[in-house]
Amino acid sequence: MSEPTIEDYFVEDRTFPPPPAFVADALVTDDSLYREADADPEAFWARQARELLTWSTDFHTVLEWDLPDAKWFVGGELNVSANCLDRHVDAGLGQRVAYHWEGEPGDTRTITYADLLDEVQRVANVLRDLGVDKGDRVAIYMPMIPELPAAMLACTRIGAAHSVIFGGFSPDSIVDRVNDGGCKVVITADGGYRRGAASPLKPNVDAALEHCPTVTDVVVVRRTGTDVDMVAGRDHWWHEVVPAAEPTCAPVPVGSEDLLYLLYTSGTTAKPKGIMHTTGGYLTQAAFTHKVVFDLKPEDDVYWCSADIGWVTGHSYIVYGPLANAATSVLYEGTPDTPGRDRLWAIVAKYGVTQLYTAPTAIRMFMKWGEQEPAQHDLSSLRVLGTVGEPINPEAWMWYHANIGGGRCPIVDTWWQTETGGHMITPLPGVTTLKPGSATRPLPGVSLQVVDDVGEPIERGGGYLTIDKPWPGMLRGIWGDPQRYRDTYWSRFPGRYFAGDGCKIDDDGYFWLLGRVDDVMNVSGHRVSTTEVESALVDHDAVAEAAVVGATDDVTGQAIVAYVILRGWAEENPEMVEDIRQHVAVKIGPTARPKRVIVVPDLPKTRSGKIMRRLLRDVAEGRDLGDVTTLADASVVDAIRTAAG
Repeated sequence: MSEPTIEDYFVEDRTFPPPPAFVADALVTDDSLYREADADPEAFWARQARELLTWSTDFHTVLEWDLPDAKWFVGGELNVSANCLDRHVDAGLGQRVAYHWEGEPGDTRTITYADLLDEVQRVANVLRDLGVDKGDRVAIYMPMIPELPAAMLACTRIGAAHSVIFGGFSPDSIVDRVNDGGCKVVITADGGYRRGAASPLKPNVDAALEHCPTVTDVVVVRRTGTDVDMVAGRDHWWHEVVPAAEPTCAPVPVGSEDLLYLLYTSGTTAKPKGIMHTTGGYLTQAAFTHKVVFDLKPEDDVYWCSADIGWVTGHSYIVYGPLANAATSVLYEGTPDTPGRDRLWAIVAKYGVTQLYTAPTAIRMFMKWGEQEPAQHDLSSLRVLGTVGEPINPEAWMWYHANIGGGRCPIVDTWWQTETGGHMITPLPGVTTLKPGSATRPLPGVSLQVVDDVGEPIERGGGYLTIDKPWPGMLRGIWGDPQRYRDTYWSRFPGRYFAGDGCKIDDDGYFWLLGRVDDVMNVSGHRVSTTEVESALVDHDAVAEAAVVGATDDVTGQAIVAYVILRGWAEENPEMVEDIRQHVAVKIGPTARPKRVIVVPDLPKTRSGKIMRRLLRDVAEGRDLGDVTTLADASVVDAIRTAAG
């Protein structure tokens, strides 16, 4: 075995076995799934596919693997909307709530499975009337309202693929995605609510469509009631065409490998990558992971993933996984601080949420706001907590465990990507002993290895996280660019999928994600992970949140620059910065001590909560800033520049 290639500094030795009271009623309580999958991965996934989904035609071949191209459940046919809706209604679950929807202004709707099925069939017929056929692409640019999952499912009902575009994106981003996918129809809304105000969407579509020749029609939901331009012959109000549509639309069986959706993710070049997910394998992995990772009891649970459906987390764990499992979910339109900083906890208490799935950046924001916010509400209904989006710092994990989970809820820290389609590394809450900050181990049926610079496996220490065997939810390529797919994901380590994440393995075989290897800093010949330094910073009592970048340095090659948000009580202490620097040196070693610690009021984050470290590097090195259109609050950058001097 090879030597580590990324330094391993941060040590976390706290452990949390599954609570006995939880294990007593858990779906999975032993290692039998792991043993089954290890013995025969294809048979394991075939069993999940047949038990969790309904197929109109059974598959004859589990896997065809011609590296890097996979085909799962070959010969099988199914329909996603039928799996998410019809079969549940047919089973007598039509009155089960699919979504408790909460609008940011406080308006609410309760949507049952029967309600959603009725809406989906009508929307599917509208799309057909507009000329959408099997295999066509439909762009969806909407706020977090129930019409969004209805639109996605309507596409799947007729065999069309959807391309959901995050509602915070600019007209230029819409142009890129619509044109690359050759979309025929756009479904949008006049706007949505964000931080107490109506945020326009339709005007962005209008601006984009001046440059999108493939689009013939636009369907518009009236959400905010703001005036919008409606182009005669092209634009159609949802509330006019959907209720008037035929009420029944038979689901179209599609092949397991037929395209389900495109979802665009930023590339290193200017052109975004259209990640392709197909039908049978993706839905199998979404349903399986949603069930076992969240210990789902659909007849009792109220599950809430707080992500936006515009990201893959929302696709897999707000729409497809939960609906395939007949779950009841919460869907929330707005921000966590509107009208107050306790909005999420009020919603948890209101609906009796049992599983909460949110991002580490949000948890650190809640830490900054203080434990008094969740303490105002009864959170005793919660039984499983989850994190997604980036590695979670151990201290944020501990705060989440104590203040949101009351010390009784297992935390499933999930690693996966847009490209993987579903969870890959995560605990099973009734089985896995947890370590704060570790995603623990790969799931049953998933095979990952950490490797060194030449692709040799590492048993202990840091390196590059690779996937060495195909998995059902894997991307099937980049739309229209098969060579880019090979170059991006399969060329760095031949025979292995690699999408850019660093990882270390500890003495117990637990995986610890180290963030993007692009963010690994080279300090005097030591390769230091930003994640480990950030964890040490947040370990300091005064630090609520931190982001670290490497800036060019004449002496050390790169110097560590830390941007920190202090808790309120620490902001007036002029000696705090040096104390924080020394804390990092004590916690993980002098090599990792930041050269500069810059106290900032906030960090530059996208609307999905990811920290844009590229902008922080630009500030640290005095460069002009790149694109800031995806920031939740662009004014933050000016405040950081001022703080940095």
